[in-house]
Amino acid sequence: MTVALGLLLGVGLLLVASPLLWPTAERAPRAESRAGRALRERLVQAGLSDLHPAVLIVLCVLAGVASAAVVFAIAPVAALALVGGLVGAVVPLLLLGWRARRRRRATRIVWPDVVDNLVSAVRAGMSLPEAVAELGRSGPMATRAAFAAADRELQASGDIGIAFDGLKARLADPVADRIVETLRMAREVGGTELTAVLRGLAGYLRQDAALRSEVEARQSWVKNAARLGVAAPWIVLLLLATRPEAVRAYDSPLGAALLVSGFLVSIVAYRIMIAVGRLPEERRWFG
Repeated sequence: MTVALGLLLGVGLLLVASPLLWPTAERAPRAESRAGRALRERLVQAGLSDLHPAVLIVLCVLAGVASAAVVFAIAPVAALALVGGLVGAVVPLLLLGWRARRRRRATRIVWPDVVDNLVSAVRAGMSLPEAVAELGRSGPMATRAAFAAADRELQASGDIGIAFDGLKARLADPVADRIVETLRMAREVGGTELTAVLRGLAGYLRQDAALRSEVEARQSWVKNAARLGVAAPWIVLLLLATRPEAVRAYDSPLGAALLVSGFLVSIVAYRIMIAVGRLPEERRWFG
């Protein structure tokens, strides 16, 4: 009986491993999931395009484990350590989002200058490839590297469409998508109103940047209040958990349920406050 069960187990394991051991055909690469694409785009927006999303996930796991260990060392409560681990695991993602938003605010200021440079180049009689190359040499510093890479890609492939696609992927910005698609349309179908369209776009971008800066300055207190309101109770709780009687109270099933429910309420409240205090970002329609 033991031999028969062992044979059945071996056959089952062999059947499970057979697609990997004897593949019938080359497997097509799996399409990247929506979450994977969003994470990769966020890395590009943060200026970390060379970092693989899997590395970020590993960093999140390590940060969560380290945070849970530190919290458990301070206050030996399993539920509190779990909450600390979850918070620590999210910290790299929060830092990534903060860096991406900061870079977007920085580039939002220079987009009108990019458009003005394009208008000047077109008026000077330059072709679109020459205008892109000029932005890679003397454009704003925040976008110079992306346009220089687009110029190199254009020199290598000779196809400005491929260079435009690469430029959009490197910038990962809705304003860049709009500018690039305007240039692509002018390249493919022609147009005598290109300079007028670009001038109008530059004026709109300046007004939008000024309005966003003013509103964000007024709404910054909402974000700061949300962060303080969420962090303060947990800091006090962590200090209280250093006392033996508090450890016994929170280490019970009722205490664990209280901690988990409080953590969920904190997440919901924080998300609501951040949603109230943050302006909606423009979506990428041509990305």
